[in-house]
Amino acid sequence: MPSAEDTSVHQEPSVVPPTRQDEIAAAGSELIGGPAGRWARFGSGPLTPLRVIALVAIGMFALGMVQKIPCYDWAWFRGTSSQYTHACYSDIPHLFVGRGFADGLVPYFDRLDGDMAYLEYPVLTGLFMQIASWLTLTPSSDPVQQREQMYWMVNAGMLMICAVVVALCVARTHRRRPWDGLLVALAPALALTATINWDLLAVALTAVAMLMWSRGRNLAFGVFIGLATAAKLYPVLLLGPLLVLCWRAGKWRAYGVALFGAAAAWLLVNVPVMAYAPEGWKKFYTFSQERQIDYGSFWLIITQRTGRPIDVSTVNTASVLMMIVLCAGIAGLALTARHRPRFAQLAFLVVAAFILTNKVYSPQYVLWLIPLAALARPRWRDFLIWQACEVMYFLGIWFYLAYTTSGDKHQGLPQEGYQVAIVLHLLGTLYLCGVIVRDILRPERDPVRRGGSDDPSGGVLDGAPDRSELPKARAHSSRNTSPAVEGPRVTWGTARRAASG
Repeated sequence: MPSAEDTSVHQEPSVVPPTRQDEIAAAGSELIGGPAGRWARFGSGPLTPLRVIALVAIGMFALGMVQKIPCYDWAWFRGTSSQYTHACYSDIPHLFVGRGFADGLVPYFDRLDGDMAYLEYPVLTGLFMQIASWLTLTPSSDPVQQREQMYWMVNAGMLMICAVVVALCVARTHRRRPWDGLLVALAPALALTATINWDLLAVALTAVAMLMWSRGRNLAFGVFIGLATAAKLYPVLLLGPLLVLCWRAGKWRAYGVALFGAAAAWLLVNVPVMAYAPEGWKKFYTFSQERQIDYGSFWLIITQRTGRPIDVSTVNTASVLMMIVLCAGIAGLALTARHRPRFAQLAFLVVAAFILTNKVYSPQYVLWLIPLAALARPRWRDFLIWQACEVMYFLGIWFYLAYTTSGDKHQGLPQEGYQVAIVLHLLGTLYLCGVIVRDILRPERDPVRRGGSDDPSGGVLDGAPDRSELPKARAHSSRNTSPAVEGPRVTWGTARRAASG
């Protein structure tokens, strides 16, 4: 006869309703009628979780576009400080002219006028920009302003598709927690920063890769990670925590397949440009090395407070060393934790470490972390605390730039105020890192595992034996002769399956 605990497991709905587990979600649901009732049926009717999340993502993205209306109408084209005082700056219309798309130049192959000899973006992002320019159907005889507006609109439409893909992939990655996709769809920082630059392309490809890994499609994961790395450098970092987790679980073949797929996809995109336009191809990498200390980094606070510049080579070396130390610490945490961490948890920590140690933090970089945060720590309170810090930074950088470009008027945020905004961004990211580390050390605090799951985004790692526990099991068995001593080898996944009969 099943115990009360077993009965409760069987009665638990297949979809985890956030309003029953998260007090902030429950309070917010009052706007639409309150938390789900006892007899609610999830996934039935026209408004399924995925459809709701897609509609919300589109709505929030549209609100972000509305926020850019002052710049779209005039501020991008009349002076410098107006686009900062309205907090609606975007690289997209400016680079349409500045990188030769308005003149029909081909990225990486055609040399640009001025200091920027070639396009300074990875190849797949350059292709995305080029496709958008082909879809900008305004005649070349039209005023440049109208062509820039249309180019931004075309890019916004393409980036909206990317935003919806990100939200839906997060919703599908954890099968029992589709409503976690609302964290992405409702993220204020996503709405505000989505059309500043083209980062959402790499974020969408990375989200698809995470979904593929969660479904056990290891080669597809590698292919999408390789494509994402061809659009932005940061996705390659996810291969590091995956290596440590596959090492701990003994899943070497799965990791090898993923690594092969990533390398093959990256080479497929990059080799043609490397072969026929090597100078243009390497511009992204040389630009990243030569770029000086820039906005948003703690390095900028140091230089502003001391009044002493730091040589860029020194910053590059120090950043790399700090990143290595942090990655070593994350690897040590992953290998020594009582239970194997979840893939999304380590992925967030590694990307956050890169952001925290980098010499520049553009406001749209928050997009890199939003889907990983929704998978790693799906709690509305912590997510909103972090988002509030990022929104404050978003406002801080534009008001600071308004201050520096307003001349004698000094309109905007002075240097000291901008430094406070940087500190808020750093503290918000560190706070989220801290609660994720706590979840790793105390899995009973992890919202995902507390619901009975092991590692829903882990693919082959989900429910896999934890090899780091085998020595402890053997040591225990040497002191006992009963077969029951194999208990320490039970993982979260095997415990879940045992509870469900």
